[in-house]
Amino acid sequence: MSEYIIQTNNLTKQYGEQKSVSAMNLHVKKGRIYGLLGRNGAGKTTTMKMLLGLTKPTSGSIKIFGKSMETNSKDILPHIGSLIESPGFYPNLTGTENLRIFAELRGLNKSKCVREALEVVGLPYRDKKLFAEYSLGMKQRLAIALAVMHNPNLLILDEPINGLDPIGIAEVRSFIRELCDVQGKTILISSHILSEIELLADDIGIIDKGILLEEESMKELAKKNSRYVNFMVSDSQRAAEILRKEFECDDFQICDKNRLQLYNTTIPRSEITYVFVKQGLEITEVHLCEETLEDYFKRVTGGEGIA
Repeated sequence: MSEYIIQTNNLTKQYGEQKSVSAMNLHVKKGRIYGLLGRNGAGKTTTMKMLLGLTKPTSGSIKIFGKSMETNSKDILPHIGSLIESPGFYPNLTGTENLRIFAELRGLNKSKCVREALEVVGLPYRDKKLFAEYSLGMKQRLAIALAVMHNPNLLILDEPINGLDPIGIAEVRSFIRELCDVQGKTILISSHILSEIELLADDIGIIDKGILLEEESMKELAKKNSRYVNFMVSDSQRAAEILRKEFECDDFQICDKNRLQLYNTTIPRSEITYVFVKQGLEITEVHLCEETLEDYFKRVTGGEGIA
């Protein structure tokens, strides 16, 4: 059996002349958390909808659990839990009552599966609080409880921590990690919050304008992530010209009109600073930094951050 729970081959979704997803080759390994990163409109949600059979690909193929979604979707989908859009919970019912309705519709053991799902996400069983009185974090946790209620092998979660406060984010991160580590679930998760994906994911994929630019394990990414010298100067374009001319160096990135990141850390900072000042540049900051996932995202996409 393949090591990949999800594998796509040239997966494409096109609306008229616009390609929302273009020739994507996605690889999600069993028993790991895969973070799909991209800005709004990058194609994350469209990709997840295709994986769940909610929208049909224009071309390409999808394999889940080693089986083709095109011919085996009825066998595959019962083993997937998902959170793509907020479920239609009844505001005048409690969380337990809402889940019991869904459990009955799915033919599940109402008492057992509802209680276990609520325990997973840290919500009380048979609580008297109505859904309308839930905080945003509680609503998000109840939505994830619905996704795990039938004990799926695979979870596909679109922005499950979006809009939560720091405490809510930490709580959701904790039980998602537990679902993977303790219960052995494979999880595909998308998010705008790169710092949280950095703490949560085992692997990442970066998607930009419908194109999957890179897939990498966080372990390998840590080895590849650069150290760089951050320069705050009066004119970053002028600083770039000096680096090219005086040091024959092109291994840098101009971030804005006053900030430049130099990835070649073998050149002594004192020497660069001396030449900058000698040639009329004002320097307000020079320090060595470790590249974050946000930095890496910017470098791979060749643009601004994800927010």
